[in-house]
Amino acid sequence: MEPDGTVNPDADDLPLRANTNHILVRHYALDLTVLFDSRLMGGHIVLFLEPCSGVRTKADDDIGPGTDEGVKDVEADGSQDGSRFQEVNTMEEGAAGCGRPEAKKEKMYDVKERDASELKAVCEFQTAAVTSNIQSSHLWHTTSGSDFTLILDCCDLDVSKVEEVDVASVSAMLGLLPEAASEQSEIISANQQAAFIQKLFSMPSTQWNQKRQFFALCSRAPGVEDGGSLHFHRDQWSLQVRKTGVTSPEEFPRVIRICYKTRPSGGSVRWTKDQDNRVCVYTAGSPINNRALFPCQEPPVAMSTWQATVRAPSRCVVLMSGEEQAVPTEDGDSHFLIWNYYVTMPMPASTFTLAVGHWHQVTMESLPSLEKDVGDGSYSGKKDKLKVEYGKCTEAELVSALGSSSTEAAKDFPLQTGSCTEKTTSSDSAFCHSSLEDEELSLTNYSGMVDDSISCSHGDYPCRFTERSAWSQRVIPHRVFSPECLLHKAQTGVLTLLPRCLAAAHAVLGVHPFPRLDVLMVPAGFSSLGMASPHMIFLSQSVLYDESPGPGMNSLSLCGSRICHEIAHSWFGLVIGARDWTEEWISEGFATCLEDIIWAKAQQLSLQETTEQFDLKALLRWRRLSDELQNSKEELQILRPNMEKTGQVSDSGSSTVKHALNPEKTFMQVHYLKGYFFLRFLASQVGEQQLIEFFRLFVRKYHGQLVLSQDFLQMFLITFPDMERKSLTLSAIYADWLDRPGIPKWLYERSAVWSQTRLVEEVKAEVVKWILFSQSHQGKGRKRKRIEPKVNYKELMSDQLVMLLELLLEESELSVASLHALQRTYGLQKQDAEVRHRWCELVVKHAYVQAYGDVEHFLVHDQAMGVYLYGELMLQEDPEQQALARHCLSLVQEEMDRSAHKVVEEMIL
Repeated sequence: MEPDGTVNPDADDLPLRANTNHILVRHYALDLTVLFDSRLMGGHIVLFLEPCSGVRTKADDDIGPGTDEGVKDVEADGSQDGSRFQEVNTMEEGAAGCGRPEAKKEKMYDVKERDASELKAVCEFQTAAVTSNIQSSHLWHTTSGSDFTLILDCCDLDVSKVEEVDVASVSAMLGLLPEAASEQSEIISANQQAAFIQKLFSMPSTQWNQKRQFFALCSRAPGVEDGGSLHFHRDQWSLQVRKTGVTSPEEFPRVIRICYKTRPSGGSVRWTKDQDNRVCVYTAGSPINNRALFPCQEPPVAMSTWQATVRAPSRCVVLMSGEEQAVPTEDGDSHFLIWNYYVTMPMPASTFTLAVGHWHQVTMESLPSLEKDVGDGSYSGKKDKLKVEYGKCTEAELVSALGSSSTEAAKDFPLQTGSCTEKTTSSDSAFCHSSLEDEELSLTNYSGMVDDSISCSHGDYPCRFTERSAWSQRVIPHRVFSPECLLHKAQTGVLTLLPRCLAAAHAVLGVHPFPRLDVLMVPAGFSSLGMASPHMIFLSQSVLYDESPGPGMNSLSLCGSRICHEIAHSWFGLVIGARDWTEEWISEGFATCLEDIIWAKAQQLSLQETTEQFDLKALLRWRRLSDELQNSKEELQILRPNMEKTGQVSDSGSSTVKHALNPEKTFMQVHYLKGYFFLRFLASQVGEQQLIEFFRLFVRKYHGQLVLSQDFLQMFLITFPDMERKSLTLSAIYADWLDRPGIPKWLYERSAVWSQTRLVEEVKAEVVKWILFSQSHQGKGRKRKRIEPKVNYKELMSDQLVMLLELLLEESELSVASLHALQRTYGLQKQDAEVRHRWCELVVKHAYVQAYGDVEHFLVHDQAMGVYLYGELMLQEDPEQQALARHCLSLVQEEMDRSAHKVVEEMIL
């Protein structure tokens, strides 16, 4: 299928078919009902449209041929025989559209009181519509060829009707017209309707509440009575809408309503059960984004605001991207509650997030006190200062602690302004460390950066970067939700760490782009460790500590670093987004880099501690990246796969996302890791503190906008003109880092330095002890007992344990006795998921049958990280291990992420 005549995606490319160069959606108003019995959502969405200037009017030039697979062509008057929508629409009193009866024109188009069975009837479709589809298809192709076509990204949706909304029936809208026009005839022309919709778009951000009310009133207006129905055609990837006789975007209706329902198999949402075995649904961060949740314009350039009304069973909680915490209201006697959310910052439709389930809010009640001690006992410095009980730490105390740093450490750290040399090997390792320990930076009063004359480069919306109060708000309002069975773990982990991480992020990057944050512990089948959206973070249960965490933050390292990673996306990924989705490194590389900086700040590490932690993490990531690049296709290793064509689209605005549908790419981390190392390379050239300061400047300039790699790099090179003398040019950066597969030379050189740091040397010493232990127990039976010499094993941090297990994985043989002792010494089955993953690899490699239960537990409870293990179980060609893989898949296949399930199923079959 071709989005238009110039774009022909490969099988694994995702088509973005929306003609955003012709017409843009400026605002969405969703009205959906969640029906768990049917595993669908039904209702409508209202689109507020604005034509673009200087566009072509011939639709067929931009659409291209559709596909035969999944084609649905329907006359937009809803003529699907047998559908419940059609039954409601043909009531004697006249069609109000989308299954909601309306007796009189002046009434608003709104849901009436009904019970759950009536709501279900409205949203159900029958399947006996094949004949009418064929007839409507003929009508579409023979009568509308020269009309302008609105093209929306859409798949796996059943659309019953598309209609023009009669905004002229909203009496309040008359106030937006010129006074003379409002005093004329009650009949308002299409041009006048377009004029006051345009007036609505142009209302200043200071009037956002009034603007939102206008949007709500218009979205509930009835359909135009005569000629309001629009023709539409749905193929595999798009929904196309026309109005007879309309040949240009300027003439096209400014407000349309699309009535539809989702499908249970739709790829944008997951219908599943949570850890309490209760039904839930959430947007899954699918490669196809939200096009199977609502028809939309998916190209990132189509930035819009939205508001949503969601009806869900009364015992459910509805969480969504939104400026304010929703307070539900009763929906008559239907046993449903109504939840309303809205956003004021224009965002790509792909960032819309929704979760509905029987979740509980996590509270601080009865939270056990935890000492904020850091490390494994070998560190010194700020331990005494950090002994504060979490349960007794107020927000003011927390902020005060984070705002003060060890001045002595900062004074001894020279600010590096040049490139790394052999004499200063720690400077690269201490990436951004000075920014964490330097008193002047830590105590920066960001409110001083704001004045009455500040101006933003983005369009007009209520921007927090211009609010003086926002700059001093280090910890934004936040909530945590989880299933009941995870409440304690989420309390001692996520809720404990969240305010510290938020305050640390503020100390590093400044004002929080969003006014609030909800965190949800998603079901076990979630495909990654976390996902960030406006006002929302999804976290996998794998980040939670399996047992009650011990003193200090070492046991919370995975949870804390992941929280910091997702918080970092508020700046890089959300308030600043990639204009071309193939440049994922702009989001993930920055977030990976910043997670280390923010997490170190949250732990209040000394300079030495931070340096050593960063070095160890860098080496672990280097090993992971090196392994991934050795076992993947070169075309998937490139950070800028479109190269010089990055950001280009067709004349209509359509394009493709290269390799977006490739299942192999889903599990690759090259954009995270290679992007992270690229930023470390830049820090080695200009100095760590300077780079962090530059991050802030970049955010201040580009917040609320979409960027390409070249925007960041050009500003970087202008800010640091000395780079040209080092031959660091735009073309050199593209050639070394962004446009080629493989590993740059600088990274090879730095990995050798990271391999010789203190924490790594400690691990190497422990590896030698375990190898000697294994060799001394090879082939020994159990008949004769003898006293073994006592070996003192050093207590290791979580990241050190990961390194230890990775190095032991390189050994061809390990005795059963050594594996047993290894498990017992470190309590491996009780460590965080990163450690347990390496332990399971070791168990599989050496067929340590006694610990197969640990492997099964991991594959069932840590599905986001388990795909690789299935492959290891099958590759060993051990019948018992292969049976274990099949058994584990049978336990989780109903809840497993679809992409992961497909990959694992191919491995096993």
